[in-house]
Amino acid sequence: MRSGLVVVDKPAGWTSHDVVARLRRIYGQRRIGHAGTLDPDATGVLLVGLGRVTRLLRFLQETDKEYRGDVVFGVATSTLDAAGEVLEERAMPVTRTDVERAATGFVGEIDQVPPMVSAIKVGGRRLHELARAGEEVERAPRRVRIDAVTVEAFTPGDHPRATLHVVCGSGTYVRSLAADLGAALGGPAHLGSLRRLRVGAFGLADAVALDAVEAGPDAALLDPATAMRGLVAVDLDPDEARAVGHGSPLPPERFEGLGPGPFAVRADGVLLAVLERRGSGVRPAVVLPADD
Repeated sequence: MRSGLVVVDKPAGWTSHDVVARLRRIYGQRRIGHAGTLDPDATGVLLVGLGRVTRLLRFLQETDKEYRGDVVFGVATSTLDAAGEVLEERAMPVTRTDVERAATGFVGEIDQVPPMVSAIKVGGRRLHELARAGEEVERAPRRVRIDAVTVEAFTPGDHPRATLHVVCGSGTYVRSLAADLGAALGGPAHLGSLRRLRVGAFGLADAVALDAVEAGPDAALLDPATAMRGLVAVDLDPDEARAVGHGSPLPPERFEGLGPGPFAVRADGVLLAVLERRGSGVRPAVVLPADD
């Protein structure tokens, strides 16, 4: 069984599950998962873990992300994006300056209501499953963090279109941001297109098209240490490596001045484990077997 990370440039029209299914066929193994769902119409960076790296996916998912998306003003849809049914349409001739000013109100920590087409579970069922069944349920707002919203391009008209560059924390829905931005400007809006530019330490420069993965699966597979390159790396001596291999904690002073963690601990360039601060100590969160 191979273990590693594949950074996929997801094409439009594919679900994240479709990509995982394709990689299962390419690599001939079942133990594969992804970090951070992308909607079918969205494109861009999708991180897919193989083998033991599936145990590390949460450290990839809980990172900041970067998107480029087009917001269409004056048109509301049932899914808050271009795939949905048009619910409302009216002229909304806002200006670029209007959009730039309104966007500043969404920078920082904000409350955001998840869209009905999201993968969040309510009452044991995913919202998108309820939406397909024609049901709509109450969703509690969730606290999210948006670091920057920049208007990169703007096309005026009755239904203006603004290209936004968004840097945000995990769990942020750009389609909800689009609709909320329209509401802040006094009308409807939806997300016309979306491309994910970065997840944590991995951007489009690292991403590989699915056909290229199939043509060279070994070349597309990044080793576990590289998969955790966004974490603070700590290189261990042989005695420390043996202790970590047995699940033992390392002295807290070993991590002084290294920040809050988590930490990717390595020996001879091989990832041994990921450690987290717990209370006053630093303990293993995931330990990889020595043969990884």
